[in-house]
Amino acid sequence: MIQTKRPHVLIAGGGIGGLTAALALLKRGFDVDVYEQASELREVGAGVQLSANGVRVLHELGVLPEFRALACEAEGKEIRLWNTGQAWQLFEVGLESVERYGFGHYLTYRPDLLAVLADGIRREKPNAIHLNARCVGFEQNTANVTLHFETDGKRQSVQGDCLLGADGVHSRIRHGLFGDDRPAYTGMLSWRGVVPMNKLPAHMRRMVGTNWVGPGGHVVHYPVHRGEYMNFNGIMEVAGWQVESWSAQGTHEECHATFAGWHDDIHSMIKLFSAPYKWALMEREPLPQWSVGRVSLLGDACHSMLPMLAQGAVMSLEDGLVLARALEAAGEDVVQGLRRYQEARIERTTKVVLGSAENGKRFQSRTLADAAAAEEYVTREWTPEKVRARYQWLYEYDVTAVPV
Repeated sequence: MIQTKRPHVLIAGGGIGGLTAALALLKRGFDVDVYEQASELREVGAGVQLSANGVRVLHELGVLPEFRALACEAEGKEIRLWNTGQAWQLFEVGLESVERYGFGHYLTYRPDLLAVLADGIRREKPNAIHLNARCVGFEQNTANVTLHFETDGKRQSVQGDCLLGADGVHSRIRHGLFGDDRPAYTGMLSWRGVVPMNKLPAHMRRMVGTNWVGPGGHVVHYPVHRGEYMNFNGIMEVAGWQVESWSAQGTHEECHATFAGWHDDIHSMIKLFSAPYKWALMEREPLPQWSVGRVSLLGDACHSMLPMLAQGAVMSLEDGLVLARALEAAGEDVVQGLRRYQEARIERTTKVVLGSAENGKRFQSRTLADAAAAEEYVTREWTPEKVRARYQWLYEYDVTAVPV
C-alpha cells in the first residue's frame, strides 16, 4: 500500500490559536512549522477563562492534565454591583458544568496555557517553533505557498503546502489576502493587571470568578496560576484613547480615576498592580471569507471579538482543532481542507462576535446607576433560565463532532 505524505503546514503566529492548530496537526501526522515574532512564547500577563467547549479541546490534544495542574477550576461565579458590592450567584460552574457539558470551567494565566501547548508541540517535533521570526508577507501559486519573515533584520523565506495566519488582530496574512481592515473604536477602554493573591484582603482571596456591573463599565476578576494571582480586567466607556495594544502602560492614578466611585474592592486591586496596562477596544466586521487558495486565517486574525462572552481564546482553541480535522479529512487537497474549515467555523464565530458586543450592553447598562433599579435589573437579567439561554449554545459545542 502506497502511503501519501501529509502536507507541510506553515503557521504565522505562536499564540493560542496557532499553537493549538500546530499540536492538533502534528498529532495527525502533518509536518508543521510555527513562526512567531516574539523572542519567547510569553504574552504580557493576562488571564483567560476556558469554558467546557474550550477545555474539551485540551482534552482532545492530550494536555488537559498539564493544564489543570497550573489552572484554577472555578468554585463559583457571581455578579456584583459596582458601588454597593451586592452579590448574586451565577450558574454553570464547577460540578454543574461537568455534569451538563462534560468538562469544568477553568481560570488560567495566558502564559501557562501557551507553555502547555508549546510543550505538547515540542514533544511531537522539538524544532517546530521558530521564535524571533516576524512575518512580512507571503506568495502562493497552484503548487505551494512561501512565507517571508525577518529574523534580526535578515529576510528569510520558507515554503510549504499551506499557510495559516494566526497572527492576531494586526494580521499581516489577513492584510495580504484582503487588504486593510477598518477597525472602529467602541468608545471603551480596557484596563488590566495581575495581583499577587496573598497581598489582597482576606475576604477577596477566593477561587471565584466575579463580574462587577455598573453604568458605562464593568470589571471582571478571577484567580489564575494555581490561585497565586488575581487577574483583573476592567472596561469603561472613555473618549479619546484609541491605541489597540496589549503592551501600552498607563498609571495607577489614571486607572483609579477611571473607576472613581466604584467599590473599595476594585481599588484594592488597582493599587496592587505591578503595572496597569490599557488598550482600546476596537470592533471589526466579521469577515465573510477566511481562505484564499492555500492560505487561511484563524483566531483574532479573522474574528476578533470583544471580551464580554469570555470566548476569544476558546474560539481560537476550537479553530485550531477543527482546522486540523478538516485538513485531515481532505487528504492531500489542502485547498479543499481550508474551504471545509472555513465552512465549519464561520457561522459560529460570527455569532460569537455579535453576541459578545450585545452582552457588553447588558453589563454596562445605565440602569445600574440607581441602586433600587439596579437590583431589579440584575435579578431580571441573570435568572438561571436567561443565563443558560445566553451560554448553553456556546458550552455544549463539541469540537470533535462538528461536521467537516
